[in-house]
Amino acid sequence: MPLRERTRLRTSSKPALDLPPPFRLVTLREVGDAFAHATRVATEEGAGTLVYVGRFDLAEFAVVLEPEEPLKTARRAVYAGLTALADALAVHAPPERPITFDWPDAVRVNGGLVGGARLAWPQGAEENEPPAWLVFAAMIRTVALGDEEPGLRPLSAALEEEGFDDLGSGRLVESFARHLMVALDAWQEHGFGEVAKNYLARLAPESGVRRDIAENGDLLVRRVVTNAGTGDVEPRSLLRALGQPSWFDPTTGGPRK
Repeated sequence: MPLRERTRLRTSSKPALDLPPPFRLVTLREVGDAFAHATRVATEEGAGTLVYVGRFDLAEFAVVLEPEEPLKTARRAVYAGLTALADALAVHAPPERPITFDWPDAVRVNGGLVGGARLAWPQGAEENEPPAWLVFAAMIRTVALGDEEPGLRPLSAALEEEGFDDLGSGRLVESFARHLMVALDAWQEHGFGEVAKNYLARLAPESGVRRDIAENGDLLVRRVVTNAGTGDVEPRSLLRALGQPSWFDPTTGGPRK
């Protein structure tokens, strides 16, 4: 899934972030919504557009992709994006801070929920045709706001609490962009199996199962019944799961606490 560049797109003369080509930056104010804005401008602006919201408490961004494969398989881009995001976090993570996923879209640091990803495509797009665009968007909680002590919300976390003292939202987005290029290049050169392997390696452990990713992005869960083999395959629908992001709180517009 290459990230193609449109030469007609405008480029900021003084970009706020240091992004590799072919990314082009769109910066929104704190009240902006990167996911919504990217889906609105995706058709006009095209692949490589990266929408960034300059917030203190969240790293919030979205990137436009133009896949060359049918929508039913192109949705696997969510795994490439999450792998890139985890790799970007890992570069700046303190020692002994595991970064894991809850399938398919949530990101945890040291067991605490810090955020996750969403994926959008044009309404009414045909499953067997390449979509005009995809939007991969993510939010990561950098600072916990409010008066709550960390111990009162043991299931959530923020990067600052986990020792990412020198990682602001801008640096995380810059690192993500570079790791996304690596992930997409690996997909292009070696097939989706490379992306799947890296994603599954960070998936939260589930006792007694073997897991794989189907061609349409579904998670395939095989229960181990004996030492010699596995039981029936239980598919978990990626399309259905993307419809209700597990980590997102629609009331607050941010990661769940």
